[in-house]
Amino acid sequence: MKRCWTALGLVLGVLALAGCGDSSSKTAEKAPAGEPSQGAGNPLTAPVDYIGAVGAAQRQAAKTVDLTSLTQAVQAFQAGEERLPKNLQELVSEGYLPRIPAPPKGMQWTYQPQSGQVRVVPLPPLPNAPASKAP
Repeated sequence: MKRCWTALGLVLGVLALAGCGDSSSKTAEKAPAGEPSQGAGNPLTAPVDYIGAVGAAQRQAAKTVDLTSLTQAVQAFQAGEERLPKNLQELVSEGYLPRIPAPPKGMQWTYQPQSGQVRVVPLPPLPNAPASKAP
């Protein structure tokens, strides 16, 4: 029992010392537009920062879950049919998925039938869209 308390005290001491660095010379970096600030420490913006972080985490989690379900369906198809599907729609037509999940906003699914790899990539720019200007 004494060992537990000693180890806990050691861990807390290390954490306390790690937080004692001089941050006065560090400048706060501004987050890009549309993204919550990371650790700005302003109590007035904390609720907005929190909601933005939760939303970003939910979008990332949904993307991960959908990508994982597609990858697992491809693997199940390969095990059951002894070949890779020709396209993602074949997973639905053969009953391995009820439907292809919608990709995240501004993204699309890509599938490589030779390797069975599923990825999520940004949508290509529209041909008539003006080029965005870099700041």
